[in-house]
Amino acid sequence: FIVEFEHYLRTVDKIGHNTSMKYAKDLKQVMKYGAMLEYIPSSPFEHFQCSYKKVKREFLDQDELDALYKKEFVIKRLEEVRDCYLFSCYTGYAYSDAEALTPDDIAIGIDGEKWIIRNRIKTDTTENVPLLPIPLEIIEKYRKHDYCKANNRLLPMNSNQRYNAYLKEISDLCTIKKKLTTHTARHTFATTVLLINDVPMETAMELLGHTDIRTTQIYGKIVQKKVSADMQKLKSKLSDNLQKPALTKVKN
Repeated sequence: FIVEFEHYLRTVDKIGHNTSMKYAKDLKQVMKYGAMLEYIPSSPFEHFQCSYKKVKREFLDQDELDALYKKEFVIKRLEEVRDCYLFSCYTGYAYSDAEALTPDDIAIGIDGEKWIIRNRIKTDTTENVPLLPIPLEIIEKYRKHDYCKANNRLLPMNSNQRYNAYLKEISDLCTIKKKLTTHTARHTFATTVLLINDVPMETAMELLGHTDIRTTQIYGKIVQKKVSADMQKLKSKLSDNLQKPALTKVKN
């Protein structure tokens, strides 16, 4: 049954491999719990192995972030979505968390600066984030926005479907070839904003609301690949310099 269930998720519901495995794993846990309580003699899914494929975690580099920030939009809805997306890039908040933020979530931290202090909706784990200059600027920009005042929200966020559709328009206008999603924003915060700027892994783990540092270390591997690519560029430049004529010594 579980093999057919996983096949159904992938073919009929068109769900990706890893998400299908997550559902199968949840069902497997339920059956294991049922066997433990002796509702059933044993779990029929005990020998089903949940396998996950490695996925490419895409993120924006600093040049792409700067291009987004500096882009001027004529259409107001695109400007608002761009600002909400940038907010997530500099805080790491997923769509559901960013959409639910209220002015009451902002507090003064032990450093005397403004922080967002709340739990993640998905995992109910603490994800307290210090507000960097760009998120602070965005919050102030929409402080008196009609939607924010009427709904007691920090940001004027659209429905998830519209949000992702508008992000597609924004990436085209900014000539960014990468797919902009709420996941890309979170990956950007972890890599370009934190780890590439030498924020320690343990600190990044706390800011991302991870409960296991191995989850955060995935981003560390991505950063290592970027460092390797940068070093290759450096080697290429140095090789070019070596091919130039040597400087002649000046005679006294």
